Amino acid sequence: MSQVNRIKGGLIDRSKPMNFTFNGKSMQGHAGDTLASALLANGQVLVGRSFKYHRPRGILTAGSEEPNALVHLRSGAAQEPNTRATVAELFDGLTATSQNHRGPLEFDLMAVTDLMSPFLSAGFYYKTFMWPAALWEKLYEPAIRHSAGLGRLSMEEDPDTYDKGFLHCDLLVIGAGPSGLAAALAGARAGARVILADEDFAPGGRLNAETLEVDGMAGADWAAQTVAELASMDNVRLMTRTTVYGAYDHGVYGALERCTDHLASANGKPRQVLWRIYSKRAVLAAGATERPIAFGNNDRPGIMLAGAVRTYVNRYGVTPGQKVAVLTNNDDGWRTAADLAAKGVEVRAVIDTRDAPAFMDIPGAHHVRGAGVVDTAGRKALKRITLTDGQMIDVDCLAVSGGWNPNVHLTCHQRGRPTWNEAINAFVPGRDLPQGMVVAGAANGQLTLAAALDEGRKAANAQVKDLGFTPSRKAAPKAEDEAHEGAAKWHIPSGKTRAWVDFQNDVTVKDIQQSHREGFVSVEHLKRYTTTGMATDQGKTSNISALAIMAECTGKSIQDTGTTIFRPPYTPIPIGALAGRARGQDFRPYRLTPSHEWAKANGASFVEVGNWLRAQWFVKGSEKGWRDSVDREALNTRQNVGICDVTTLGKIDVQGRDAAEFLNRVYANGFAKLALGRVRYGIMLREDGICYDDGTTARMGENHYVMTTTTANAVLVFRRLEFARQCLFPDLDVHLISTTDAWAQFAVAGPKARDLLRKIVDKDHDISNEGFPFMACGEISVCGGTPARLFRISFSGELAYEVAVPARYGNSMMEALMKAGEEFGACPYGTEALGVMRIEKGHAAGNELDGRTTAHNLGMARMVSDKKDSIGAVLSRRPEMMRDDAVKLVGFRPVDRSVKLIAGSHFIAKGDGANMANDQGWMTSVAFSPSLGHSIGLGFIKSGDARMGEIVRAVSPVHDTEMEVEIVSAHFIDPEGERLRA
Repeated sequence: MSQVNRIKGGLIDRSKPMNFTFNGKSMQGHAGDTLASALLANGQVLVGRSFKYHRPRGILTAGSEEPNALVHLRSGAAQEPNTRATVAELFDGLTATSQNHRGPLEFDLMAVTDLMSPFLSAGFYYKTFMWPAALWEKLYEPAIRHSAGLGRLSMEEDPDTYDKGFLHCDLLVIGAGPSGLAAALAGARAGARVILADEDFAPGGRLNAETLEVDGMAGADWAAQTVAELASMDNVRLMTRTTVYGAYDHGVYGALERCTDHLASANGKPRQVLWRIYSKRAVLAAGATERPIAFGNNDRPGIMLAGAVRTYVNRYGVTPGQKVAVLTNNDDGWRTAADLAAKGVEVRAVIDTRDAPAFMDIPGAHHVRGAGVVDTAGRKALKRITLTDGQMIDVDCLAVSGGWNPNVHLTCHQRGRPTWNEAINAFVPGRDLPQGMVVAGAANGQLTLAAALDEGRKAANAQVKDLGFTPSRKAAPKAEDEAHEGAAKWHIPSGKTRAWVDFQNDVTVKDIQQSHREGFVSVEHLKRYTTTGMATDQGKTSNISALAIMAECTGKSIQDTGTTIFRPPYTPIPIGALAGRARGQDFRPYRLTPSHEWAKANGASFVEVGNWLRAQWFVKGSEKGWRDSVDREALNTRQNVGICDVTTLGKIDVQGRDAAEFLNRVYANGFAKLALGRVRYGIMLREDGICYDDGTTARMGENHYVMTTTTANAVLVFRRLEFARQCLFPDLDVHLISTTDAWAQFAVAGPKARDLLRKIVDKDHDISNEGFPFMACGEISVCGGTPARLFRISFSGELAYEVAVPARYGNSMMEALMKAGEEFGACPYGTEALGVMRIEKGHAAGNELDGRTTAHNLGMARMVSDKKDSIGAVLSRRPEMMRDDAVKLVGFRPVDRSVKLIAGSHFIAKGDGANMANDQGWMTSVAFSPSLGHSIGLGFIKSGDARMGEIVRAVSPVHDTEMEVEIVSAHFIDPEGERLRA
């Protein structure tokens, strides 16, 4: 396993070899390598294919800005696509594969698309595949989707775990380069709580990639010494492998820490942690990103950024080539040539676009002044470059430097807009920064070492002084300011040869010029029309060049042309990290009813209802399907007695001298005269007159009421009641508290319900029909003294009660009820049977209270009292909402009793076409009624209450069904209510 391009030096640990594979080929690197540096060391130049044209791509950068070297890491369920090889740490046993190609990487069958490039220029998707229209869904779209994308998911469950956490600090320092380290050290020495976060695994930033000195020692050594000092301080938290990806309100920052990505096995630890960092102040020291120069065929493998070449040489001990040329428009590019030569690498030429004398002497290198590169040769690896003067030079690596762009991304996350700095030909942070943030170092346009160190120290001292700390008086580390002068050169005219600006999305100079010709000149339109900067790198290496080329086309300055601004995240965040532990059963918090354990032990199947897991039905004996269980439960309840845990209904205690008046204002119907020991059904309206919830309220004492709400709206109702109490009616003496969790409540329904309860309710309480009539309530005791509440209310239409006990007795209460009910044929029933019986009785529920219906639609217009004012009452009486032909809630049954009704069907008159113009209403709820032996439904239809017995069509285009249904009363069973009053 020969590392043909490994040279002396670097910060890697050569005593620890690391074996890995790339596309099945065995290779070797060392501890401290990234996958990219190890691939280059092994002579692997071709690493991927471009998104659109599938052109060969090599490594361009050495950091998170990498647009080309995207690979799959690991295999099987742990496979991770679209990983940047430049930031993936090498570990022993790593498996990596290239992506976005058909067939072998070297012979990608999809490369044929490059031949079709004249037809696939910018905006082609807006102009092609338009005819014939019928082929879009059948041919064009499937073909495009099949070809699109970069990496592939494994389609298996992710075996890793992810976590979330919260951190607090006085000073957050983002970036551990020279200015970041100086800032963290100054803040820590002042006594502030400091968090230093950096995306790299080795703090130091460019110091690890340069030969510069700080305080008389190598820059990398000074960085290591500084990190050691910070690590020894109790008030400092060092967070390497951590990307601060977003700046949010109130000094909150999002950060992703990669905890075990660099290990072969996580050993049960979280792979990544998504942090929410609360900071009082922040110093952004995110450094700068080098940009390329566009010229003919500048995308060949082997063409790299000069700063990246310098990084691989100095930090990783790797030369990207054996015969290297440098193309630069600034002094910094010359330093790459010097470092290569110092390592014994042959530098064939330094091509400077400036017509100026050589900046320094590079042994053996030919200096070409005032020139550029117009073309290159070599399909899968660079072989030769052609200069503007026609000269050809054989090289296997070309290092390109077009200047440096400050990383201003986080300064834009709250709509801050960068400003153009002519001195460095780049955008720098504007004035509108996120609250509490200052910017230092290269990120602020200070592109030299001494200036960056000094600005980092001063920025931190100013920040901690604002917080009341005494800044450290220690001077800034000593360093020299390296030369960095440059001249703008965005692209070199190359005739008909394509010059690439966005390497990942295959955007060329000609695409940008075409965008200008076609009128897409604003920066937002340019981005979307050409897709520049819309890839996974978010245009870190391409945006500024694209804007500059557009400025040339329009004749405007770059400042006047403007720039798009950046949004979070700074680099891609895995969906798994965003989810954290919220996956599978823990996708969201769930609550268990008090009788959950009993239900689980007795064959219950559970369903999510809001945040609750409720028993949906109970399987018994040889029942083969859910319908068998539900039919049995519903029939048994109507014939004998059934028990259902209804704890999930919202329960709100309303107390105070003005409790009755408060209820009178929030309910549409009257509650002021509700008698002690009685229950009343009520509806609540939004301010616009639409019904949003219904339920009951029981008067338990002189100034004490217990309200129940629907399960789904328990939180919403409580929130709106609090708004009314605090904001609308602050003068009322009333207090609210949610008691949903405090009481376990059970519905006991059926003709034998009273008989069962007489065995549970203590003897000194009269629950006879005379002593405890329909809609009565009261405090009682059960099972020999256990405090309880009893309500005689019915959702099923049968003789029914709801008995509530303190929640800690819930499971025992269910056991006691079932034991007492054995002689009466008692059975538990779940939400499905509950739903069947409520449809049979015609009760409105969530399907009917869908945010569009009024009391008039529900047939409850008379409940909206005109003798008092209440929330929503006035607007509910608007003429349009009280039309005679408004939809009304009624019942439906199929003419052919053997067919099954379908919820969501629309009602169309016989003989009319099935279209929206003829739509008369819709079916909201359906169920099979075991009592009636056929399907029934509830729904809204125009003037429904005046059309009893009429036949209409129920049409469902989604299910491609149509059937005739009869309009009937919504009360299918016991329409006079004799059973519930028995």
